Amino acid sequence: MNVSDFDYTLPDEQIAKYPPKERGTTKLLALNRKTGEVQHSLYRSLDAFLEPGDLLVLNNTKVIKARLQANKPTGASVELLLLEKHEGPQQIVMYGGKIKAGNTLLVGEDEVLVEEILGNGLAKVSAAVPLLSLVEKYGNVPIPPYLNRKAEKSDEMRYQTVFAKEQGSVAAPTASLNFTESLEKKLKEKGVQLAFLTLHVGLGTFMPIRTETLSAHEMHREFYHISHETAAAIRLAKAEKRRVVALGTTVTRAIEHASARLLAHEPAELAGEADIFIYPGGYEFQIVDALLTNFHAPRSTVLMLAAAFAGAAHLKAAYEAALQNDYHFLSYGDSMFIF
Repeated sequence: MNVSDFDYTLPDEQIAKYPPKERGTTKLLALNRKTGEVQHSLYRSLDAFLEPGDLLVLNNTKVIKARLQANKPTGASVELLLLEKHEGPQQIVMYGGKIKAGNTLLVGEDEVLVEEILGNGLAKVSAAVPLLSLVEKYGNVPIPPYLNRKAEKSDEMRYQTVFAKEQGSVAAPTASLNFTESLEKKLKEKGVQLAFLTLHVGLGTFMPIRTETLSAHEMHREFYHISHETAAAIRLAKAEKRRVVALGTTVTRAIEHASARLLAHEPAELAGEADIFIYPGGYEFQIVDALLTNFHAPRSTVLMLAAAFAGAAHLKAAYEAALQNDYHFLSYGDSMFIF
């Protein structure tokens, strides 16, 4: 398949530039992937589409203030977006501006050395202090560039899930942004089981595809960790033929990447580097039975994952229905439940 097969027109006015005033008040489109039937609902009514015994898996990663403004000795400004793991002297950054190997950049009063230019807007940098401490001190919330605005104080809270715990992401697991404590309570009262894993969202999720064919695209790796408790809950649900519901494409990628080890009953606690690229045309989902996800950008890898799960034709029709019914798209927008 070609990247162009996943293009569509997204009007600017249907991109959610800000979160809703109240968390959890967005719309929800429910798509039956067997029949293509579409229902219109609300995110806070997710419990109507889940069943007692379902296992809902959520990503408890926490977004760091990964966007840094740096300056060359000349005074020219360079933007750095911290990627990869955040320990050790060397890190990978995405940069905006002109830099070259050997440049020394100033972030506040601290120096950052450009070690190597890697191509595709990426560089390897180092500093005398941990870069994670620099982003905590000087960084800004890395809201998506398509919002065409600077991060505001409210983004520090709203571009973060209510259950965020493990620091490491440079983008939010956006399908969870409207999940609330009151919804969690309703789900538990219905008999839905909740479990958590960690996948640190990074380049693999939002790096543009620069190849014409999907088979030529190489996914970037993203670290994930599945605890003993969550692995056991997934195994038990599959053994008892209960649904495993992924809250987001990040959860889906982690679970499906670890599926062989989960199903083979390897050591209970699992960790890895997810580089799995899921798109229509042969991928068979091993564990995930239902998916809650947002409406994704054209030509994106997450759109392709959703198409693989829903069926490309069903997903295309659902997106057309969402556009016609004034749904809002992307990170701060509405969501869809595919079952």
